[in-house]
Amino acid sequence: MDLAFLGLGQMGIGMAGALLDAGHTLTVWNRSPDKAAALTERGARLARTPREAADGAQAVLTMVADDAALEAILTGEDGILAGMAPGALHLSHSTIAVATADKLAQLHGEAGHRFVSAPVFGRPPVAAQGKLAVVAAGAPEAIEAAAPILDALGRITFPMGDKPSAANLVKLAGNFMIMATVEAYGEAMSLGEKGGVAREKMLEVFAGTIFDGAIHKVYGPPIAERRHRPAGFAAPLGLKDMRLAAEAAEAVGAKLPLLDLVRAHLTETVATEGSDVDVTALAETIAKL
Repeated sequence: MDLAFLGLGQMGIGMAGALLDAGHTLTVWNRSPDKAAALTERGARLARTPREAADGAQAVLTMVADDAALEAILTGEDGILAGMAPGALHLSHSTIAVATADKLAQLHGEAGHRFVSAPVFGRPPVAAQGKLAVVAAGAPEAIEAAAPILDALGRITFPMGDKPSAANLVKLAGNFMIMATVEAYGEAMSLGEKGGVAREKMLEVFAGTIFDGAIHKVYGPPIAERRHRPAGFAAPLGLKDMRLAAEAAEAVGAKLPLLDLVRAHLTETVATEGSDVDVTALAETIAKL
């Protein structure tokens, strides 16, 4: 398929590479064009604007940092909406607000485009391997059209129905669970360490018993080893996601008391550890309590 991919951060660069691996034709755009070098060397074309990237593409994929970044490349004279042909497909992979996804669905519907919200679970190395877990929602015909793309990006796709923003709600709930696990792991490590048990010994026990799920394998070792750079899931992005989760919870009347604690600790982490650390640095904030 002729595809456009916009947003070449750590996740985007890996996802775009997986699409090339699968044989798709790719046009890419990024705010910092130099990040596209590895992809253009493999045959991708670099567009000067989001509109140029979307022009002629069967599907446009976006993976940008936040809602503001997505809205900035979507609208305006040089935006995606201006470049997409009638019937073209937009797959939004970013972790964005439920309300933003609803707005995108409306805009694309008015423009005669198809829209699928398809946030993903998995860190950058998994993205590069094309083994992400994709949560996808949209009209059945749009999901069907997106299938070859989603198959190239992920090992599994979870369909969430006709309403695109349902996928975003699931993604926010999942990211909340990730952060709650990091919080619990950090508290457990703090308990053991302050009681005289080495972190590596704690990790050995946890990893060798019932705490050996994928999330524990990814986040446990860096917490135990106090290894928080380079960031695979940057703390400011984690904080942004928790804000979006809180907004989603308020909108539906859900009470998430643990979320308030996680947000407070993440806020302190970004302030004291820096904006370049992984969310695992949350454990350092907990250790200082």
